[in-house]
Amino acid sequence: MSRSGRLVVVGGGVVGAACAYFTAKSGWQVTLIDQGTFGGGCSHGNCGYVCPSHLLPLAAPGATWPAVKALLQPNSPFKIRPRFDPALWTWLWRFARRCNARQMMETARALQPLLDESRELFGELVRGPLTDCEWEERGLLFVFQTAAGFEHYAATDELLREHFQLGATRYDSEALTRLEPALKAGLGGAWHYEHDAHLRPDKLMSAWRRALEGLGVTIRERCEFREFTRRDSIVTGVETSDGKLSADAVVVATGAWTPRLQQQLGRSVPIQPGKGYSITMPRPVRAPTIPMIFEEHRVAVTPMQSGYRIGSTMEFAGYDASLNPRRLQLLRDGAKHYLHEPWAEPVIEQWSGWRPMTPDGKPYIGQVPGCDNVFVAAGHGMLGVSMAPSTGKLIAELLSGESPHVDPQPYSFDRRDPGQG
Repeated sequence: MSRSGRLVVVGGGVVGAACAYFTAKSGWQVTLIDQGTFGGGCSHGNCGYVCPSHLLPLAAPGATWPAVKALLQPNSPFKIRPRFDPALWTWLWRFARRCNARQMMETARALQPLLDESRELFGELVRGPLTDCEWEERGLLFVFQTAAGFEHYAATDELLREHFQLGATRYDSEALTRLEPALKAGLGGAWHYEHDAHLRPDKLMSAWRRALEGLGVTIRERCEFREFTRRDSIVTGVETSDGKLSADAVVVATGAWTPRLQQQLGRSVPIQPGKGYSITMPRPVRAPTIPMIFEEHRVAVTPMQSGYRIGSTMEFAGYDASLNPRRLQLLRDGAKHYLHEPWAEPVIEQWSGWRPMTPDGKPYIGQVPGCDNVFVAAGHGMLGVSMAPSTGKLIAELLSGESPHVDPQPYSFDRRDPGQG
C-alpha cells in the first residue's frame, strides 16, 4: 500500500470524520462523501459520552433471557420488533452464542485499547482542532434506584477494577445526594467512573468539519455511494450519484448502513441497526452536573453546557426511521424516578438514530479480504464517539504501512466467532 495518494472515505459520521482527519494528517488527499449530511446520522443526537468504563459488551452472561422477554414486553427498554428477517435472527443466534463470561472478557480486552487511546487522543484534540465541542471531564455516574441493584453492581465494579484497573468511587444513598443534589433522596446509590468525559455531539461534528476543511479534505454531502470500479483485487474508483471519484484507497465508515454494501465488499457484514432515541431541551433549573445512566431503566442523561439530553433504549426494528412516541416516553418515565426535574420545556429536538451493532460487540477495523486497498471502520455499537479517534488513527496507520498503535487482529474480518457457522 502506498503511503499516500487519493483516498475516498465513505461515511460522514464521527468514525468517518476521524478516519479522514488522521489519514489527511498522514499525507493522503482525502475526499469524504455521505449520502446525507455530514454528522447528520447517529453521530448527531447521541448522549456524547467518552467512556472507557464501557468495556463490557451487551453479549454477557444472562443477556439471552432479556432478549427473549423483549419480544413479549412492548415497553421494554430493549425491544425487538418481530418480523421475518433472516439476517436479524442469524445475528441474534450469534449474539446468544457469545453470552458467556469467557467471550465477554475477550471482547472487553479488545475494546480497552481503543477506548483508552481515544480518551487520551480526545484530551489532545479538544485543546487543538476540536475546540468548542463542550468537552467536560466530570466522569459518569451509574445510578441505581434500588439498594439491591446498587449492591448487585458491586461485582461488576470489582471485575472492572481487578482486570482492567477501572474501579469506580462508590456512593451510598446519602452520599449520592450530597454529590449530586439534582437526584432525589432515597435512591439505592451510584458508582462514579471519574475518568469518563462527555461533550455535545453536534458541536463535535462541527469541530471535526472545521478541522477537516483546514487540512484540505473535500466533503461532499448528498453524494450516494453506488459501486466500486475495480481492476482485479484493486479498487480504482468509487461511482457515486455525483459521478466517479478516482481512488488509490477507500475507507468504508458507513455505520449501520454497512450491510447494504455487502455485495460490493464481497463479504457478509453482521451489523444490525440498534435504534436509539433522545430528547434535547434546555437545562432544567435543577440540572445535574454529572452525566448519568439509570441502569435499572436503561436511560441516560447528559447535562451539556448549552442544553440537556435524555437518551438511550435499544430497538431492533430494521431501518425504520420513524419516531415511536412510546419509546420517547420511556425516556421521560425512566428519568422521573431519579431526578427532581427530569426534563424542561420546550423540547428542542426529538431524535432517533441507528447504532451499528455487531454480535460480539467489537467493531470491524481493517482491510477487506479480497480487496487490497479497501478498508472498513464500522460496527462500533454504542461507542462510536468513544472509539472514533483511535479508530481513525489505526486506519491511517494501516493505510500508510506504519506500525499500528493497537493490535488490529481483534477487529479483523477473519476473527474467530463461535456463533458463525
